[in-house]
Amino acid sequence: MTWNVRIGINPLSWMNDDLPSLGGETPLETALSEGREIGYAGFELGNKFPKDGPGLKAKLDEFGLVCVSGWYSGFLAEVPVGQTDAQAVAAEIERAQAHLRKLQYNGVKVVVYGECAGTIQGQIDTPVAKRPKFKDDAAWAAYAERLNAFGQHLIETYGIKLAYHHHMGAYVESPADVDKLMALTDPAKVFLLFDTGHAYFGGAADPVAVLKKHVGRVVHVHCKDVRAQVIARARNDGWSFLHGVINGTFTVPGDGVIDYDAVLSTLHDAGYEGWLVVEAEQDPAVAPSYEYAKKGYDTLRAIVDRIDASAV
Repeated sequence: MTWNVRIGINPLSWMNDDLPSLGGETPLETALSEGREIGYAGFELGNKFPKDGPGLKAKLDEFGLVCVSGWYSGFLAEVPVGQTDAQAVAAEIERAQAHLRKLQYNGVKVVVYGECAGTIQGQIDTPVAKRPKFKDDAAWAAYAERLNAFGQHLIETYGIKLAYHHHMGAYVESPADVDKLMALTDPAKVFLLFDTGHAYFGGAADPVAVLKKHVGRVVHVHCKDVRAQVIARARNDGWSFLHGVINGTFTVPGDGVIDYDAVLSTLHDAGYEGWLVVEAEQDPAVAPSYEYAKKGYDTLRAIVDRIDASAV
């Protein structure tokens, strides 16, 4: 039986939202045409895509592509002074409306939730080690309940699942953070975006072990590889997340140390059905967009085909 997964890509291979100087001059149409030529079925969103649902669908239709998902910058980790938790969730629901309607119009089933309250991921002079952390278990539990409420609203209103992105420089970064978040949140309301590269950089010597622990909650996968020696330097020298990106912490599957045969086999054996998204923040002047995007696609395609062949 054919494994029901599709291979997509994030436009970061061509242009970077956090560091617009990286590929900022590249037209969106270049990324879309090259991605389609390579074989990708869809794209995640970036800042150059149309902001409305019909406009987005029309642009992707031009290239025979679909919308995979899109990042949403959430702010539920910190409740503004004077607000109750319920008010904070209501404000998040209001803020998310336009984005969720755009995704819903394009048939998207998951939204990439990135926690941006207190995050330092976009601060080029702030070491990753200075990321925010919850002060105690009560703060963790309250955050989980806010996520539960938000996630429930997304499912009931849009039919879209909250795919929580553990991310460098944010409240949920390390494998222990992921463990705690999954333990405290409702498995019917909050789901996991598993990011191989962030798992490794966040402290997982073996990202597959983290995946196996939580694979039942995974509804979306970011496939980025890592250059272990660069990450070791980033940790030792106290680099910021963006400084690491500039210097090549991440790359595409097949160009680093992560065992993608094991990653994809784990997902297949657990019955995962969804997107495998190549996402690798790199400088296209150093890592040419087409060449690396093709390497990432070819690596995943070959593994998926092998899994399909062995399942016959």
